[in-house]
Amino acid sequence: MEHADYTGVSPLVLDSSNNTNTAMILCCECGVAIQPNPANMCVTCLRNHVDITENIPKQAVLHFCRNCERYLQPPNEWIQASLESRELLAVCLKKLKGLKEVKLVDAGFIWTEQHSKRIKVKLTVHGEISGGTVLQQVFVVEFTVQNQMCDDCHRTEAKDFWRCLVQVRQRAENKKTFYYLEQLVLKYKAHADTLGIKPEHGGLDFYYVSENHARRMVDFLQTMVPLKVTTSKRLISHDIHSNNYNYKYSWSVEIAPISKDSAVCLSKKLRQQFGNISPICLVNRVSSAIHLIDPLTAQIAEITTQVYFRAPFDAICNPKQLVEYIVMDIEVIHDKDRKSYPGQGTVSSKHALCDIWVVRASELGIADTNIHTRSHLGHLLKVGDSVMGYNTGEANINDAEFDKLPQDQIPDVVLVRKHYDRQTRLSQRLWKIKHLADEATDERSKYDYNEFLDDIEENVDMRGHINIYRDSKKTLPIDVQPDVPQITLEEMLEDLTLECADDEMGDGESEAPGEGEEQAEPQL
Repeated sequence: MEHADYTGVSPLVLDSSNNTNTAMILCCECGVAIQPNPANMCVTCLRNHVDITENIPKQAVLHFCRNCERYLQPPNEWIQASLESRELLAVCLKKLKGLKEVKLVDAGFIWTEQHSKRIKVKLTVHGEISGGTVLQQVFVVEFTVQNQMCDDCHRTEAKDFWRCLVQVRQRAENKKTFYYLEQLVLKYKAHADTLGIKPEHGGLDFYYVSENHARRMVDFLQTMVPLKVTTSKRLISHDIHSNNYNYKYSWSVEIAPISKDSAVCLSKKLRQQFGNISPICLVNRVSSAIHLIDPLTAQIAEITTQVYFRAPFDAICNPKQLVEYIVMDIEVIHDKDRKSYPGQGTVSSKHALCDIWVVRASELGIADTNIHTRSHLGHLLKVGDSVMGYNTGEANINDAEFDKLPQDQIPDVVLVRKHYDRQTRLSQRLWKIKHLADEATDERSKYDYNEFLDDIEENVDMRGHINIYRDSKKTLPIDVQPDVPQITLEEMLEDLTLECADDEMGDGESEAPGEGEEQAEPQL
């Protein structure tokens, strides 16, 4: 016993009268004159014969998980508690088994060094002995903090356990929407609670331990791009005694197979719903909704997720089928010369409608016939520019809605975007972006990825949702062409670089983790 203080606080009342002349008796052990009490002993003799805390352990062990910084509360619950908090005091008191035999009056912490792995608690208790005498005793219990990994952290470190799986897929030739969604996940750190990320054919798999984390990820994806979610679960085990079920949950996230710069053919019902827009439209942007633009009238339409999946449609042309054309002549159509009709939808103010005459780049100087069409790119193009477009007049398109169109509603050429020299763009690209998984190696994915990088350079609004990093491996070229879209240094972030000048274990020429390959996320 480190500290003891006995006080007879409630002796048996033999005489209820308050007499000033109280009779004195002798202690039955030492013979000291004392006031009468049921034990007939003085305080010193009671200290030697009675210990009301003998069934309370003076030392105990607390289990602490260093990964999640939680304490074990018996029998199997892990709780978050800071030092000298009420939660930690409750955990300490529950570790003491003999407290039920006495009455706890006060409890508090005694300061200890934070790294000593010791926690001291000072307790004050009341206990009743034979005869009805209540004794008070103050003592200290020392707790030793031992490290023990909790079950959740143990499964996480094992990297072979998961309870929830989110499968993100986009089954389409043009996968720009998937690349954009990947950058949104990195930008807003939606993958912070993932157990692992595994690349699969057509997308990524996100593994989670908690169902709440997986649901939060699915909710984030639904607010960013149009998609369809399918949920399933599989029974792993069942305890018939406690009626507990152990399931594994899976979410199949199917992104709409529509991406920027794809050409689509709308049904008659959708065309009427969006102000009699032309049947063949271009995908101008994909965010929480699909934004279309009519290349013949510059009319725009916004298709929500519910409307799209109620009547889904596929792309009839993808950027892989783009053909290069040369602008031979162009005439901008002013607003006063445009034809309007009742019920017409919104017309884009960022684009300029124009009549344009083009010729194939491969037939330049060979064929004298120019192709006439209308385009929404009048604010970008001038005579002599290169422009990419779809040759819809000669393309082999397999689509039910496209086959229903009369020939006069099918334009010969649908111009998509202005074309810049590929080598010039690569030489002036001084930035990079990060990835959740390894980069694609096949030719089709590389082409889509390079097209996505071009869209980032051309679209200022898109760059606001993407983390762009300065590429230290590249230097500014001598001949810089101002006409080519590029990202300024003010819009780039400095990538984290870990370097050590006095590294004795390795050579000084080794690359730092931030300068070489991108550090991959934990894989399963």
